Amino acid sequence: MTPDQIAALPYRPCVGVMLVNGAGHVFVGQRIDTAEPAWQMPQGGIDAGEDARGAALRELAEETGVTPDLARIEAETAGWVRYDLPHDLVPRMWKGRYRGQEQKWFLTRFAGEDGQIDIATAHPEFSRWRWLPPSELLSHIVPFKRAAYAAVLDEFAPFL
Repeated sequence: MTPDQIAALPYRPCVGVMLVNGAGHVFVGQRIDTAEPAWQMPQGGIDAGEDARGAALRELAEETGVTPDLARIEAETAGWVRYDLPHDLVPRMWKGRYRGQEQKWFLTRFAGEDGQIDIATAHPEFSRWRWLPPSELLSHIVPFKRAAYAAVLDEFAPFL
């Protein structure tokens, strides 16, 4: 795809979840589809007829096994946060229909125990997971998502 073709594509509507434990650390998972370091917070598309809050809780459960009774939404971004995929990934992701993602993010407080996190879900996204202090988050995130994650960290800083 040419840069002009990519620029003409829309963004995929999506949600992201910053799951924070009692120590103030953030959940990240290593993407299962790559051997390269590719840590991220839970995220995923919004289904037809679904609101962003519902999508966030659904994605959190689908990717981490954390059910809504173990997660309390404390904040959401005021607007939508966008990121563009690297050009070489656009044709391979989402059948080349999107240039990147436009995400509504939710800060969610984890009210459970680590043993209640289960990434071996029906359709696993992560090969492993860990908690990171917010100050270490950006250095573990793939470069093309770092600006989006920095914006989310800035907006949620009062809650961390």
